[in-house]
Amino acid sequence: MRGLLQPLFRLSHWIARMSWLIISPITVGVRLLLVKDQTILLVKHTYGQRWYLPGGGVSKGETLEEAARREASEEIGAELGNLRLFGVYSNFYEHKSDHVLVFLCPDFALTGTQGPEIEDWQFFHFDSLPESISPGTRRRVTEYVNDASRPVIGLW
Repeated sequence: MRGLLQPLFRLSHWIARMSWLIISPITVGVRLLLVKDQTILLVKHTYGQRWYLPGGGVSKGETLEEAARREASEEIGAELGNLRLFGVYSNFYEHKSDHVLVFLCPDFALTGTQGPEIEDWQFFHFDSLPESISPGTRRRVTEYVNDASRPVIGLW
């Protein structure tokens, strides 16, 4: 079943990207810095080649916290404890006005399940991040390592 879903996720992602050329949407998303013992949890989607922070879009009628908890549960089977706002970012890649809120959560539990959209997830030490990490994800991890105590506002 999982093998059949991968091409569908890739196709739907490609169709969405093509539609963004026409409609230039404004979107809101959430990402999570899930950190433990000098490591961070990253995910690789079935429709991409890079490693990212877990997260995704905020649904209509959903709070930012609800979206973060839902995405963590759906993608990697994580139950989150307390969340702290880490930063707010704007991203104008792929013809969207995408606004991303990143939450820090050092208190989480993993159930060992992962959603069909996720090809893999792993913990990486801050000093040995994968080469194929997305540039925005690398910047967020660097910001965390350099000064995790303040909220950040900037470009993704």
